[in-house]
Amino acid sequence: MVGSQTDWGVLLELTGPGPKHEQLARVLRKAIRDGVLAGTVPPSRRLAAELGCSRWVVTQAYAQLVAEGYLAGQTGSATRVRQVGDAVAAKEPARAAPPRYDLAPGLPDLRNFPRRPWAEAVREVLANAPHTDFGLPEPDGHPRLRRVLADYLRRVRGAAPGTVLVCGGVTDGVRSVCRALVERGSTRLAVEDPGWTRLRRAAEGAGMTVEPVPVDDEGLDVAGIPAGVRAVLVTPAHQFPTGCVLSPRRRTELLTWARDVGGLILEDDYDAEFRYDRRPVGTLQGTDPGRVALFGSVSKTLSPALGLGWAVLPPQWTVRAHPPSVVDQLALAGFVESGGYDRYLRAARLRYRARRDKLVEALGPARLSGVAAGLHLVLHLDRDAAAVVRAAKAAGVKVADLDGYRTAPGEPALVLGYGNLADTGVEAAARLLRRAMTTV
Repeated sequence: MVGSQTDWGVLLELTGPGPKHEQLARVLRKAIRDGVLAGTVPPSRRLAAELGCSRWVVTQAYAQLVAEGYLAGQTGSATRVRQVGDAVAAKEPARAAPPRYDLAPGLPDLRNFPRRPWAEAVREVLANAPHTDFGLPEPDGHPRLRRVLADYLRRVRGAAPGTVLVCGGVTDGVRSVCRALVERGSTRLAVEDPGWTRLRRAAEGAGMTVEPVPVDDEGLDVAGIPAGVRAVLVTPAHQFPTGCVLSPRRRTELLTWARDVGGLILEDDYDAEFRYDRRPVGTLQGTDPGRVALFGSVSKTLSPALGLGWAVLPPQWTVRAHPPSVVDQLALAGFVESGGYDRYLRAARLRYRARRDKLVEALGPARLSGVAAGLHLVLHLDRDAAAVVRAAKAAGVKVADLDGYRTAPGEPALVLGYGNLADTGVEAAARLLRRAMTTV
């Protein structure tokens, strides 16, 4: 903090653009934000003399900072620095250093985000979109993107026509549908166990009670859905995190259950674009669009930072979500219409398949599952998974314990994501992980 012997001419050096009173306001503001200046500021005459400027410069700067809330001035008393809370004086908390190798699941290859095609799509929107597109956004999403998504999902995922809703991602869409369910009096949601913890929390935040249902090699055990439940959340094309596919028998059972109880199936189609052994199975929604709400996003294909997702709802459902930026919506529409999205996905599939093969080979003899699709695999262990996670972290490798996605502990296993792992780091990450396993 400054004191009475402060050399104000040195502390408050006036530089930069703008007139002198703006320069003074700028350096005073920074000194207050940084916690350098507290208590009272000098009288305007004294500070003007020390800075070699007119008193008017000082009074104008003080008046500006009083208006902004940085200073408190009162006739007949000294002008004081206001305590405006931790946001002013506190330093930004230090961010934890990222791991040397991040094998946690959930991210695509951020290094290969299509920067140039995406920038071109955004420029096209800014150059050619009608001025009406820059008004208040449509609550259901821009009609152009909704139409493009309907065509894309029909062509690629076998989705049936429905009400397309543009939202901020799968989590936003699921949360919004859960709110609508609660408003209709349906307050219990069956979920896969293990499954996405983020979606479970979103459902609970919307006011629903979550009912875990076991998953086996055929996917969700439909017979385990509790009586009275009329909504279920599933990942049938590629179960997270086990990687299994909902079997034809279970698909039939699940759709029959929905018809019998008058229920709704929430289908999370989170990474169906990445299947390496054959074409991915079609959506449940395409089989019974009146009983299934289909959710997807670009979070696992392009980037979660875009916050672009969609839901295809049964015609009788009205849901309000949080549509993303109209510019980004129109950029995605253009990216899909131009064929750029399909080209990007074809290249990504080849890249991920090669990376998966490299990781499987680098892990050596191991019991693996879920390797046929997606951006992660499951490594089964014969030792304590939590201890392996800790040992790997100490070695600079971040991995996820399968128990982190379960409601109760089970067979020890790790979930290893390779989507955002650099190709040059696959062998080194696997080597460090194997070494960490030997120490447990």
